[in-house]
Amino acid sequence: MKIACYCQHVLGIGHFHRSLEICRALANDHETVMILGGPEVPLPKSAVRFVTLPGLQMDKEFQHLLPCRTGQDLETIKLLRTRQLFDFFTDFQPDVFLVELYPFGRKAFRFELDPLLNSISEGKLPPCLRLCSLRDILVEKKDKKKYEERVLKVLNNSFDGMLIHSDPSFIPLESSFSRTDAITVPQHYTGFIAPQSNSPGSSIGIRQELQLQADDKLIVASIGGGSVGAELLRATADAVSLLDDKESLSIHLFTGPYSDPDLQNDLRKRGGGRITIHDFCPNFPDWLEEADLSISMAGYNTCMNLLAAGIPALLYPFAQNREQRLRASAFLPTSPFALLGTEDLTPARLAEQIKKMLHLPKQKSRANLHGAATTAKLIGDRAAWNGESL
Repeated sequence: MKIACYCQHVLGIGHFHRSLEICRALANDHETVMILGGPEVPLPKSAVRFVTLPGLQMDKEFQHLLPCRTGQDLETIKLLRTRQLFDFFTDFQPDVFLVELYPFGRKAFRFELDPLLNSISEGKLPPCLRLCSLRDILVEKKDKKKYEERVLKVLNNSFDGMLIHSDPSFIPLESSFSRTDAITVPQHYTGFIAPQSNSPGSSIGIRQELQLQADDKLIVASIGGGSVGAELLRATADAVSLLDDKESLSIHLFTGPYSDPDLQNDLRKRGGGRITIHDFCPNFPDWLEEADLSISMAGYNTCMNLLAAGIPALLYPFAQNREQRLRASAFLPTSPFALLGTEDLTPARLAEQIKKMLHLPKQKSRANLHGAATTAKLIGDRAAWNGESL
């Protein structure tokens, strides 16, 4: 089959990496194209083909769309994107159109998605199976009733089904969307999308490269692929001076691809020579596989990496919405996780939390983390979209 996956990242690159894992699984058996249109992101070599639309992103207040390149006209970019999408669908004629998040999110991009979906319904474009690809938790809205009515109207009229990338025994969709009973298209839970190691066995190489002994402790602090969380890395760097010098600790801090350019220099000054600073790296799951403790935000991909690695983790949820706190809280009873609040970011309190968590044993999660493979299997099974929802 020919599959087109639309993914629009606007703040961080978590959505991109989750969709990429799905596309990699699909590309094992199908011709798969990933359609992108956000801020520039490094594209890995893979069987997945990429189509890039003129870039759009959200402003800092997350209120309005802006061209990624300064000086470009927004309406012109919108027109160019819409035309490029129509030309692509006319030429490629996919059997499946997988749309990440919309209509549950990305309302700002309905200018190009609604005409595309409607043209498929009306026969102006070749027919294809239209599926919504949805993460576990939705961001809360001010007018929840209006939001859910709009979502249901588009979903039930313009889509043929939806894939929910969650394990309902941990995070069911109804925990953040109250009208699941009004969804009329088939819906399937896939399990969580857990990013896989880019190079199997490389985690062992990381410990060897760092010259760590069996009893040495590896601490990894990170802020994912977004532009927020610098305060967590600064707090970690400040807390390092209060950790026991007698214990052999290897402490590594990872900044994000959109972090302030001055952040790394600031962290080095604070760390007093006891920390190593890294740019965001594509093989981060390999580091977590061999780490003894992670200190991080609680985004989807980070949490899935942690669950797959089974390591103890201090999680600092993004404060501006409930998504990350809900996700982290769902795993607290069955995983070696603990939550951090802003009050825990003082050097003394964070150092105590690190000491408390550092010697906890690893514990593999009971959550279903095989979402990418299950997604590929469901998409390849047309019968899955003709029956009742699961």
